[in-house]
Amino acid sequence: MKTSWRSASLVAGAAALLALTTACGQDGGGPTGSQNVGATAAPGDVGDLGTGVGDGVGTGAGAGAGQSSASAPEPAGKLSVSANAEIGDLVTDGAGRTLYRFDADTAQPPKTTCENDCATKWPPVAADDALAGEGIDKELLGEVTRPDGTKQLTIGGWPAYRYAKDTAAGDVKGQGVGKKWYALAADGKKAKAEPAAGLSTREDPKLGEIVVDKNGMTVYRFMKDEAWPKPVSACTGACLAKWPVVAPVEANDTEGVVKKGLMSFTRPDGAAQQTIDCWPIYTFAGDKKAGDTNGQGVGGTWYAVKPDGKPVGAPKK
Repeated sequence: MKTSWRSASLVAGAAALLALTTACGQDGGGPTGSQNVGATAAPGDVGDLGTGVGDGVGTGAGAGAGQSSASAPEPAGKLSVSANAEIGDLVTDGAGRTLYRFDADTAQPPKTTCENDCATKWPPVAADDALAGEGIDKELLGEVTRPDGTKQLTIGGWPAYRYAKDTAAGDVKGQGVGKKWYALAADGKKAKAEPAAGLSTREDPKLGEIVVDKNGMTVYRFMKDEAWPKPVSACTGACLAKWPVVAPVEANDTEGVVKKGLMSFTRPDGAAQQTIDCWPIYTFAGDKKAGDTNGQGVGGTWYAVKPDGKPVGAPKK
């Protein structure tokens, strides 16, 4: 798993805060019951859960002596770690398909409870050919014997599955199904994305590198505002309904944004607003989803913001 950029900046956060708020004109646990997979080699739960037929878990009446042939483990191939913006780093098989874990199973000792209809919708992953690819610790790979005698791959002790509705590499349609099925992280835990930074940057295909807020929404500047010798917002009243202010963000809660002049100020209405290079920043009500840039160039006065606070595409004075 990747080390959080946050932890690296915490030490300097307190010391940097005083400098950044000066006047704008200044420069201022492993498994215990699984065994190592013999073929591993280290290279350089809503809608499908229940107890009835077709509901995803077939461990009740009818389970009998074993499971259907549809639940026989499918080969794993070379495992690797893939990044997903919403879920975080997760394990994928040799074909790029997401691997999942089931909360009804156990890791210590490893035990699978998904059989019959459940195993049709959540095919178990075979242990025999599993290879530890990039980002995978082979010591965390193991196997568990299923009721029919086949060997299922475990990661950190947790039995691994695919989801039948994931039809292409990179699909994560099984995430959160029944609030019991979750993508597997490399350590066997549930994959979980780190919270996004309060301010960060992204590469826009038309505008280049621009600043976004914690929700991925584009950040803008108003050309009628002032920054020197102190921030002054010219967007008031009805303007604020269309251009909501960006609330203050800690300096150590940013990524890729130039920290000089990164500060907040108090508006005449008493609200606090964030600045970049001492320029007040806003989002746009007309942007409906992350990645939208519908505010760019509006009225010839609103422009997306570069990491150093400069407006993107604004006419030169």
